[in-house]
Amino acid sequence: MAVITEAAIRELAGIRGDGAPITSCYLDVDGRRLVRHQDLEHELDGVLRTARQRANGHRSVHDDLRRIEAFVRAGFDRRSTRGLAIFACAASDLWEVIELPKPVRSCLVINHAPAIGQLESMVQEHEAIGVLLADKQRAQLYVFELGRLVDRSELLDELPRDYDSRGERERGTPAHHREELAHQHLRNAARAAFDLWQARGFHHLAIGAPDAIAGELEQSLHPYLRERLCGRVSVGVGAAPTDVLAAAEVVEADVERAREAMLVDRLREAAATGRRGVAGLAGTLAALSQHRVERLLVSKGYAQEGWRAPDGALALVGPTHPETGVAMKRVMNVVEDALEEALTQGIPATICVGNADLDVLGRIGALLRY
Repeated sequence: MAVITEAAIRELAGIRGDGAPITSCYLDVDGRRLVRHQDLEHELDGVLRTARQRANGHRSVHDDLRRIEAFVRAGFDRRSTRGLAIFACAASDLWEVIELPKPVRSCLVINHAPAIGQLESMVQEHEAIGVLLADKQRAQLYVFELGRLVDRSELLDELPRDYDSRGERERGTPAHHREELAHQHLRNAARAAFDLWQARGFHHLAIGAPDAIAGELEQSLHPYLRERLCGRVSVGVGAAPTDVLAAAEVVEADVERAREAMLVDRLREAAATGRRGVAGLAGTLAALSQHRVERLLVSKGYAQEGWRAPDGALALVGPTHPETGVAMKRVMNVVEDALEEALTQGIPATICVGNADLDVLGRIGALLRY
């Protein structure tokens, strides 16, 4: 299996089917939600059922679907893989499986080119999180990025311990000495976090420290890092990496909810003024069909019946398209079709979790290019 990289995405973007469509399959394989293998198979069955209806008897596509099904049912290591992106075209001998460290929205797209929208969104929108853990004597430093936790605590050992080289008279009483060493320790930890930020450029920083020193640690941070503080984690120095990973995932979820709220605020303002924003299903489907959408926003779990034209145009009301008059077919969930159309067009789609403001706007909307 391949690993997600910008180079891999660029290579996929240049591929075109050789006389046959390309099958792009995204599958959520997150073991936290799909605990048993049969849960995963049920997820796969749902994706393949709809895809077979759209394959239109094309032999290459059916071969792709059989190979995808066989691959997933055969089993693979899910310990660090939470999503799969599979790109296949039997007629062109294309078979690319990319392991993803984060869950994806399960779907399958049949088109003349790979549907790389979810991959692009994952790479472009991921926001690395630094995690700094400290007590009065110890510190640890991690980077959480694209679902993976990397220990960078070696940076703490590279810093000078200038206070230890001072003269005995300057050190004062043993109690004062211990207190000053603790202050220096926190300053060193904060300096290591800044060095790491300069080297890796993470977007957010979370700290884990006892209440008695957490405030001092935050104040010791460089102003650039204080601007990036996104909260505190409930684990401390010496915690198992799995516990640090779980804490970082909680922080990431909070960050994602904040980003979703910002996007919904933009949508609400744009839709209210009629400038580069539309809210509600009917208007969003029309904008998608007109290729005017810059970003799609959908409330998680939203589903609605609708209609689809032979050319892929979507509408809320049928049986003829409201603009072109062409005959359409009813679809059970036109919201899912809208998400697939966005993926086909390379439009980023944000699935908002528990955002009441988006629900009020109709549970779906779009920021527009024009």
